Amino acid sequence: MKITIFAAGSRGDIQPCIALAKGLQGAGYQVRLAAPVDFADFVQKHGVNFSPLRGDVQQIMASDRGRKFMEKSGANPIESIRAVRKMIAPVVMEMAEDAYAACLDANALICLGVFSAFGQSIAEALDIPIMHVEPTPLLPTRSFPAPSWPIQKNLGGLHNYLSGMVMLQVVWLWYLPFVNAFRRRLQLPAITASRFYRALKSLPMLSAYSPAVIPHPPDWPETVHITGYFFLDSYTDWQPSPALKAFLEAGDPPVYIGFGSMAGRNPEKLANLVLDALAKSSQRGILLTGWGGMRSDSLSDRVFILNSAPHNLLFPRVAAVVHHGGAGTTAAGLRAGVPSVVLPFVLDQPFWGARIKALGLGPAPIPQKNLTADRLASAINAAVTDYGIKKRASSIGETIRSENGVEDAVKIVQRYFG
Repeated sequence: MKITIFAAGSRGDIQPCIALAKGLQGAGYQVRLAAPVDFADFVQKHGVNFSPLRGDVQQIMASDRGRKFMEKSGANPIESIRAVRKMIAPVVMEMAEDAYAACLDANALICLGVFSAFGQSIAEALDIPIMHVEPTPLLPTRSFPAPSWPIQKNLGGLHNYLSGMVMLQVVWLWYLPFVNAFRRRLQLPAITASRFYRALKSLPMLSAYSPAVIPHPPDWPETVHITGYFFLDSYTDWQPSPALKAFLEAGDPPVYIGFGSMAGRNPEKLANLVLDALAKSSQRGILLTGWGGMRSDSLSDRVFILNSAPHNLLFPRVAAVVHHGGAGTTAAGLRAGVPSVVLPFVLDQPFWGARIKALGLGPAPIPQKNLTADRLASAINAAVTDYGIKKRASSIGETIRSENGVEDAVKIVQRYFG
C-alpha cells in the first residue's frame, strides 16, 4: 500500500512526520513524504522517499515579514489572518499542486491537520482515504483553551470551548481564498467552514503528544488517538566535539538556550538579553544559534556557542532548557526529564508554555513582549533550584520515555487503512 504524508511548516512540523514515515515503512508500507523543498536533505538522509513542495519555509520565516509576524501579528488571531495570507500567498497554491501530484499514485493520504482543507480536497479528487496528524491539539474542548488563543488561562469550560471554535475559524480563514481556488482547479465544488470542521472531527486523527501531558478530553471523539510523541532519534552515534565535551565537564550542567527559527527582527538584542540573564543567574549556558541567527559578540568562557546538536542527546546533559515553546522542542525537553523555561513568540507556543507551568515542570512562561534579563534570570533560577519542579520533570521524562508514539500510530493506521 502506498501512503503519502503531506506536511509543511517548521522543522517541528516535519520531524514527527519523518518519524511516522519510517515507522510505516518498517511495517511494510510504501511511504512518500511531501514537504517543502528546503527539507529535502533532512528527509532523504533518513531514508524516506521525498516529494518536494515549492516554497522555502525557512526563507519565509527569516524574511522581514516573517520576523514581524513572530513578534506581533502571530499573537493576535484577527491580525494573523491577513499576516498569514500575505506570507503564504506566493507559495501556497504551488505547494497544494505539488502535494496533489505527490498523491497521484497513492492509496491513502495522511495530512497535517492545519492543512486539512487542502488534504480533504486532494483525497476527494483522487477518491482515496485520508487521516490527520497533529503535533498540537486542533479540536475545541472544554478542558483547556485553544492553542494560539491569546488567553492561556483556564477560565472555565465555556471559555475554553469557544476559544477552540474561534481558532478553528481563524485557521479556516487563513486558507479560505486559496482552498476554494485550488478546488476549482480540481473541478470540485467550494467547501465551507462547517464542512472543514466536521471533517476534522469525524476523520481519524493521530495526536502526536503524550497522554501524560494532554490526556484525552472527554468531549473529544474517539476518532482522536493520543498516541504519544513521534520522536526521530537521529544521530544516535553523536558525540560532543572536544570543545563542547570540555565545556560540559568544566562545571555544573549548563542551561540550554535556543529558539529554532524564532528570534524576531533583532536576534542580536535577544542574544545579549539572554547572556545578561545567564550572568545574573550565575549559570553557565549553551547558546544554540538556530535558523533565527541568534548571535552575540558579548561572550564569556561561561557560554558555549553551538550551531546545532541533536536534542535527544544534548538535553539530558543540561540543567534546564530555555526555548520558544515549539511543540518539538517542548517534547524533547520533557523526554529528557529536565525543567523548561518557555519564552513564547506566536501561535501554539504560549499554549505549551502554559502547559509546562500547569504540570509543574517549569516556571510561568514569559512572553516576548514582557521579557527582561531580570525576569529570565529569576525563571532560570527557579528551574534549576526548585526541587519540586526538577522531581516532576524527571518523573514525566520517565513516563514519556516508556511510550512509543510511532508504534501506536502505525497500529492505528493499519486499523483504518488496512
